[in-house]
Amino acid sequence: MSLGSFTALVMLRSESGDWYETFGDIAGLAVTRPAIAWGLLLLMFSLAGIPPLLGFYSKFVVFQAVVAADLIAFAAIAIAASVIGAFYYIKFVKVMFFDEPAGVVTGESGVAHWALLAITTAIISPVGYLLTPSLSDLANKAAAALFLTV
Repeated sequence: MSLGSFTALVMLRSESGDWYETFGDIAGLAVTRPAIAWGLLLLMFSLAGIPPLLGFYSKFVVFQAVVAADLIAFAAIAIAASVIGAFYYIKFVKVMFFDEPAGVVTGESGVAHWALLAITTAIISPVGYLLTPSLSDLANKAAAALFLTV
């Protein structure tokens, strides 16, 4: 999610190559650069923990483990922090989709940026669940390699 978000932010630049980094710069991005805006929307929603994106399930598993360990106060603090974080992620989406277009993001991005944005967005979407069995096998092999005795 972070890799895709930073890739999308690197794609926000002018024709002369100057990068943009404020909320005012991305205002109305859905009108001027819809592919980047939709990719960022999915990535921000996943970071915020909105279902059915992968970010929701990772947060859910962590919160579930904390509650199972009887750390209820910690779970409440973590959930509150998650809600506060979600406010900032959703504000990003609000500026891109509901504010008047600034029209400053006019630069073109390379194929590598587009490919990375597409791959990371697909992985955090429900399509990414198809990778879960193979990732589980890789995680088990990595864990076994850590405890391999010579």
